[in-house]
Amino acid sequence: MNPVLRSFQHAALALLAVFALQSTAQAAGKPGIQEHTANVNGVSLHYLQAGQGKREPVILLHGYAETSHMWRPLMPQLADRHVVIAPDLRGAGQSSKPDSGYDKKTLAQDIHALVQSLGYRKVKIVGHDIGLMVAYAYAAQYPDEVQSIVLMDAFLPGVGDWTHVWLLRDLWHFHFYGETPLKLVDGRERIYFEHFWNDFAADRNHSIPEADRQFYASEYARPGGMRAGFEYFKNFEQDAKDFAGFAQTPLHMPMLVLSGEKAGGQFLIDQGKLVDTHVQGVIIKGSGHWLMEEAPEQTMPALVAFLNR
Repeated sequence: MNPVLRSFQHAALALLAVFALQSTAQAAGKPGIQEHTANVNGVSLHYLQAGQGKREPVILLHGYAETSHMWRPLMPQLADRHVVIAPDLRGAGQSSKPDSGYDKKTLAQDIHALVQSLGYRKVKIVGHDIGLMVAYAYAAQYPDEVQSIVLMDAFLPGVGDWTHVWLLRDLWHFHFYGETPLKLVDGRERIYFEHFWNDFAADRNHSIPEADRQFYASEYARPGGMRAGFEYFKNFEQDAKDFAGFAQTPLHMPMLVLSGEKAGGQFLIDQGKLVDTHVQGVIIKGSGHWLMEEAPEQTMPALVAFLNR
């Protein structure tokens, strides 16, 4: 081979190698979803974080039978404009599981303490299921520190005619706590959760994916996990009293309510209008309770558009 040509090829290969190394380094340095732990308000909270945006941080709060893991598909879609934080609530996932503090007012204080510890004052907050109750309790306690709020399919205890909500058809599990229930679900966590994942979905075959079911069952099987989960429901009586009081002072920040056509439907939207003066309601067509998993093509664009406004 011509020596000049050989030298040119070697130089080209060397240049390509440099470009490849730079691309690899950039990919490795690209911010993804990171895991952290913070000790706040007397508890240890595990949380996911992504993004470096300059707008208000977005706080994502999960519901029962799930953890912060549920938000992983959404977080990258918001991370270009916001810091996105998804905690495991007190009692769930890798967060600590104390004996008390499972009323939603206290759970919201946990999240507020986390936000303050990270140096943020004003946030946008999103909650699904139990998480929407925590999101509302956060906004009600710290209204000047919430830019906007999203409530996703469940209900607000103590607000309006709340005892007739669709999800209350399974009232038994709100009283399912104590020694005997804990013994019944020990080692059978997945059997218990299958009821929620299947029966609260519009189609049980198009609900929580199998890999996620395995993950959530193992997370709640951590020591104290099921007991803590039962406490979320055990505290509804106190939540109803707290929320009835909160509702006496309406919120004024923009509120988006997403409700499954085959689940909460119009009910949660009407509840939202009882507690906030600036409500946008969207029915997620064909979906049951698990909006993120059953109808991501409707749910995630609605969330991104509202939070990026």
